[in-house]
Parts: sequence; C-alpha cells; structure tokens
Amino acid sequence: MKQINEYKMIFDSYGGMMRTRDLQNEKILYRTLHKLIEQGFVEKVRYGYYRWINLNDFSEVCVVIRLFPEAILCMETALRYYGYSDRNPLKWHLAVSRDFSKSRFNIDYPFVKPHYVNSSYLEIGLSYGVIDGHKVRIYDKERVICDCMRFRNRMDKEIFNKAILGYINDQGKNIPRLMEYAEELRVKKTVKELIGVWL
Repeated sequence: MKQINEYKMIFDSYGGMMRTRDLQNEKILYRTLHKLIEQGFVEKVRYGYYRWINLNDFSEVCVVIRLFPEAILCMETALRYYGYSDRNPLKWHLAVSRDFSKSRFNIDYPFVKPHYVNSSYLEIGLSYGVIDGHKVRIYDKERVICDCMRFRNRMDKEIFNKAILGYINDQGKNIPRLMEYAEELRVKKTVKELIGVWL
C-alpha cells in the first residue's frame, strides 16, 4: 500500500473528492479504499462518491461543487453570500436545468434544495464567487433579486423584505442590468412596482 500522503495527493488532484471511476483510473482498489475508510482518512459521501477527510476544511461547499458541478448557487444561499440575508440557509439552494436527474438529489448529506430552471433562463446572471476558499458558480445580485420577485409568494416575507432592502441600499447594485434581466425573466412590472419607488 502507498504512503497515506500519496493517496491524499491523488484525492487533492480531484478536488478532495473522487468517484468510483476516478478511483479505478488511479488504480486504487476496493480493499485499499476500504482500509482508508477504516483508518478515518476517507468517507463515503454517497453511492459512488468518496471524500478525503480534511480536518482543516469543515466546509460543505467542497462537497456541493463536486457532487453538482453544473449547479448554480441561488435564492437563499446567494442572498446570504451577498449579505442580503442574515440567516444561514438550512439547505444549499441550487439552480439546475429541468433536464437534471432528480434522483441525484436523494442524498443524506449535504442538505440541498434544487430549483429546476428552464435551460433558456439557466445561465442568465451566471457569475463566480469564492466560499471558504472554493470557487463557486453563483447568480449575480441582479439575477438573485429577479428570482426573489419571481418566487416572492413562496418566500419567507422577512427574508424577501430584507433582500429587497439590502439590494436597494447596496452601493454596487446595477439597475440597468436588473431591468435587462427583469425583462428576460418576465418580472419587469413587478420590479418596477416594488423597487422603482426606491430609486
């Protein structure tokens, strides 16, 4: 068996998480994997996914971006990221295409909430950010606010109101971009009614 450090380096080259086929490509046999799990170096995240346990990185975001690389952080997760909400969401809110397999979200950890989006709208406002040192795909502020408008009846009223006020008071807001997205996402009238009075 290789030295533990060698296995750690292999896992690191895959972002800390490997799939069964990655393990096969690297010629890490099942019995070796089982020993690494027994010794507390590796944990099974879900069927076919294994993560190197990094005691210095307790962030779930690494697991989320490895399990769902196509997903975009949205709604309450994005609101928290931009400081428009002071609540830590209990689940990771992920925007994915409607064609995305729903069974992939049947996992015990981490807690995720998928939002199925028409593929023609999926990448409007796609941006990038960093959470706990990990690069993430996330909607920009204007897209997040448009989504709040679209789904306001399903949102907690306090979270919705704080999000709108947070955006209005944000020096970095981009109103032309907001209106452009609002038109594409068919919420222009609502945006004008709810935000226009403050501008």
